[in-house]
Amino acid sequence: MNEYVIEMLNITKEFPGIKANDDITLQLKQGEVHALLGENGAGKSTLMSVLFGLYQPEAGIIKKNGQVVHIKDPNDANALNIGMVHQHFKLVEVFTVLDNIILGVEPNKMGFLQKREARQKVLALSERYGLKVDPDALIEDISVGMQQRVEILKMLYRDNDILIFDEPTAVLTPQEIDELMAIMRSFTKEGKSILFITHKLNEIMAVADRCTVLRKGKCIGTVDIKDTTKEELSHMMVGREVSFAIEKGDLATGESILEVSNLTVPSKLHKNNAVKDVSLSVRRGEIVCLAGIEGNGQSEFVSALTGLEKMSAGRITLCGQDITAAPIRERSKLGMSHIPEDRHKHGLILDYSLEENLVLQRYWQPAFQHNGFLRKAEVRKYADHLIKQYDIRSGQGAVTSARSMSGGNQQKAIIAREIDKGPELLVAVQPTRGLDVGAIEYIHKQLVAQRDAGKAVLLISLELDEVMNMSDRILVMYEGEIVGEFDPKTTTVDELGLYMAGAKRQNAADQEVVA
Repeated sequence: MNEYVIEMLNITKEFPGIKANDDITLQLKQGEVHALLGENGAGKSTLMSVLFGLYQPEAGIIKKNGQVVHIKDPNDANALNIGMVHQHFKLVEVFTVLDNIILGVEPNKMGFLQKREARQKVLALSERYGLKVDPDALIEDISVGMQQRVEILKMLYRDNDILIFDEPTAVLTPQEIDELMAIMRSFTKEGKSILFITHKLNEIMAVADRCTVLRKGKCIGTVDIKDTTKEELSHMMVGREVSFAIEKGDLATGESILEVSNLTVPSKLHKNNAVKDVSLSVRRGEIVCLAGIEGNGQSEFVSALTGLEKMSAGRITLCGQDITAAPIRERSKLGMSHIPEDRHKHGLILDYSLEENLVLQRYWQPAFQHNGFLRKAEVRKYADHLIKQYDIRSGQGAVTSARSMSGGNQQKAIIAREIDKGPELLVAVQPTRGLDVGAIEYIHKQLVAQRDAGKAVLLISLELDEVMNMSDRILVMYEGEIVGEFDPKTTTVDELGLYMAGAKRQNAADQEVVA
């Protein structure tokens, strides 16, 4: 029997202006978790898209169990029992969970859908692997963590035994990440083989057997996890030493920039309010982190704060001005910048060029328009400056379509645009989601630089390491309420976890939960 269940030999894939995969060889053993590590734009997702039939390579061959196979599209991949959970989920939002899972392989009898057996199989799979879902829920109404479970169940429903996970933990809570790691280990015990794309070195060390590192489209090497360290992997990935410590100056706060009083936001999913009577403040020169398990009101809070959603009660002031009813552009002009949770839905216009996306918040300013016409040379000059300053990698520079860029470089474009506005308040929601260690190091330095320059930073993060290392104050949100305020120097991850899970809460008598 062949040692490798999948072999990708000498794969080359090119796009206009860029060689995404340059003569890469990757070999997957039966029953192993094989991590694929690399910077944003290193070619990881492209390589897996070649294996899944989304792209055709210019050179190279793919073998399964020693036999050359030709994968022209995802149907061919599924026929070979290859499944993929994409970084950006491929789900129909107005369909139910069940309809998404069976889409393309719908059971039918004489042309009529037979959902009963499909439902039983889905429920059995969800029970077996601890992937509990509501088959009748609409995708648009469930959290991203639940959506990922649907993607995994899609693979399992098709009896795939080679499973590709593309950045599977980028949108998950710490608890969901632990669950996913356990699920992946149970898959390999059953003989399934996993290709695991990630930027998170802790996860690779915890769950992977081997790791192949890509850098700028080339294969740097494959190592056994038991024989390597996080530092060695990060050096292979970025080609230099990476600092995992976050250096911050002494805390020196000024006047309050943001004041939120008794904010209440209705829920779209149920009759209860998503945010309930929340009050907080953020001062100049501090990073305040709003922590919590996903689905506890953080997203609705930020949507109301930034003007994306209406609130039913409360008051918001920014730099002393009441912005409770202000439109989004007015909030932006008054000094609010927003790095959104969903870069595709709220961060970018994907079919616009990179340069057009970089001036989305400023195109009406005299520097970029004259008498209603864009000053394209100035837009190009400004975009080139940000591309260089923030190391945004794109095949055709400023004219690259945002849709064609890697997820991490899309994120860097948003961060460049929002920070370069010189905001008084930076609202950063999951700012390092989907970024590699080098980019995370850079983004953290940018956020700390804003703090040290006397700006106010409100950070919303699910990454507990990021919460502990970046914050000057931590506010924990549970079921739409702030249940505790903490100093990261005197609290622990375990203590935060208890409040995030609702097991503990501070009373007003213990500590007033405002700044």
